[in-house]
Amino acid sequence: MGIRRVRVGAAEFGGSAPVIIAGPCSVENAEMIREVAFSVKASGAGLLRGGTWKPRTSPYSFQGLGIEGLAMLKSAGSEVGLPVVSEVLSVPQLETALDYLDMVQVGARNMHNFILLTEIGRCGKPVLLKRGFMATIEEWLLAAEYILKEGNESVVLCERGIRTFEPWTRSTLDISAVPLARQTSSLPVIVDPCHAAGRRDIIMSLAMASLGAGADGLMIEVHPDPDKALSDGGQSLSLSEFNVLTRAVQAYGWPPERFC
Repeated sequence: MGIRRVRVGAAEFGGSAPVIIAGPCSVENAEMIREVAFSVKASGAGLLRGGTWKPRTSPYSFQGLGIEGLAMLKSAGSEVGLPVVSEVLSVPQLETALDYLDMVQVGARNMHNFILLTEIGRCGKPVLLKRGFMATIEEWLLAAEYILKEGNESVVLCERGIRTFEPWTRSTLDISAVPLARQTSSLPVIVDPCHAAGRRDIIMSLAMASLGAGADGLMIEVHPDPDKALSDGGQSLSLSEFNVLTRAVQAYGWPPERFC
């Protein structure tokens, strides 16, 4: 089955090269997101990411800057020439975010939010759909159908790890989901190794394994000073570490037709 190509700005998922989405877990301030934007663009990222509404497990954790953060993200992306993607949690947020985003992200916790999926299917913007951490591959693909049936065919799937009994990582990267989803659907599939790992020391290995399995791209969390990040610092790469990763990807090459 041929893979559908999804274009977001100059980036093309499912095309001749993997697309790397990069940026901080959370937009913390204008200076920080601007610094990241310039750095990841220079390293070869195709999209800039940054969380502005954060669905945190603890209500006392940093919840994001909301609309203010969206404006900072859009400004930084426009300055360096990168399209931007961020997560929305509800229909009212979607209506606001469309003025700022080039691609709308559905996070793992909202994969089963069918009302939101339906509205996103009508929004006219490309969509990044993350797999829920307790979802089967079939449930993930059916969630995508909620978007597709509304006429929005610009959907990119994102594997980000599933919950298992293994405590050494935050989640378990289901590498088999990459070829299985590519074989079963026509949608591009990317991988978020940061959320799967929960620790930066194995992100490079998981990223390269994902490309080896045929992934159409990667989503990488990047922060100027990960140890001081307001969210997910332990699974974020520094600016220099991200540059090392992108150089490794470029050196590796990428022939997905050999795999699936």
